Amino acid sequence: MKRIYAIENWCIDCKRCEVACKAFHSSYRDAVKAYQLEDETAFERVRVEGGLMRSVAVNCRHCAHPKCVEGCISGAMRKDPVTGVVTSDPDKCVGCRTCVSMCPFGCVRVEPAGVKAIAIKCDLCGDGAGEPGEPRCVAACPNRALIYVESEGC
Repeated sequence: MKRIYAIENWCIDCKRCEVACKAFHSSYRDAVKAYQLEDETAFERVRVEGGLMRSVAVNCRHCAHPKCVEGCISGAMRKDPVTGVVTSDPDKCVGCRTCVSMCPFGCVRVEPAGVKAIAIKCDLCGDGAGEPGEPRCVAACPNRALIYVESEGC
């Protein structure tokens, strides 16, 4: 399965990956509207941590045996048996944060969405924006600090 990996030394902390992800997941599919109109459905699933001297994009590894799925009490976290993509169903999520504590990479977080909190994580939003099927964050990275490659994963 293909996965996203970050090359820490190439990240310049521009956060274009975050902007592209939030825009893709907004109901507007537009970066300016996603930020200015405060779309409640728009959450970036990748985030840049660190600072100007050293930063890295943190995103889901879509593990072969995902701990977040194992720990999910509501069945909201699931791994697709065909594609291997780990997703979170906001309708099933109860906001308990067990998936957050179970992820060894810190890739899952809980965000307020309307009246409840839901688990948010990378869903490999590939739609052909760059290379065929390439996720938006990878396509948006000017330094190619994010790569989308075939890998056995964690």
